[in-house]
Amino acid sequence: MRFVVLFSIGVILTSCKENTSTKVLTKEIVFKKEGTAVLKKVKTDSIIANLDIEIADDEYQRQTGLMYRHSMKNHQAMLFIFKDERPRSFYMKNTEISLDIIYLNKNKQIVSIQKNAKPYDETSLPSQKAAQYVLEVNSGLSDKWNLKTGDLIEFSGI
Repeated sequence: MRFVVLFSIGVILTSCKENTSTKVLTKEIVFKKEGTAVLKKVKTDSIIANLDIEIADDEYQRQTGLMYRHSMKNHQAMLFIFKDERPRSFYMKNTEISLDIIYLNKNKQIVSIQKNAKPYDETSLPSQKAAQYVLEVNSGLSDKWNLKTGDLIEFSGI
């Protein structure tokens, strides 16, 4: 009997509850400069590009990456830092901008590049060799800069 009374009260309370809709406000994610990077040619040590970088060095930041961003300037990049060197694979889920994904080994040398990664594409984009660092830049920049396997990156945080 107690159950029936409690059940009836619950039904009455929930049916009388005002229907309120909740608005979800979203804030645009903007680039946050956390360091600088220099890309260099391996043979000549000449500078290819100077970049402002946002650093993804924990699990949440690495999982989120550049998702939900509307744009990124050509002098900006995201640098993913991992604790170990191993084969890596990225994808473009919830990523609105086309990217070049540059995989670098523990010596900070380019081991492979996935060019022109398509927005929202969940296809796996693996490194060709083990990588400890991954640099994401706007699509087409790796060709513009003539990046090659073996070219180097130097970076520092601020």
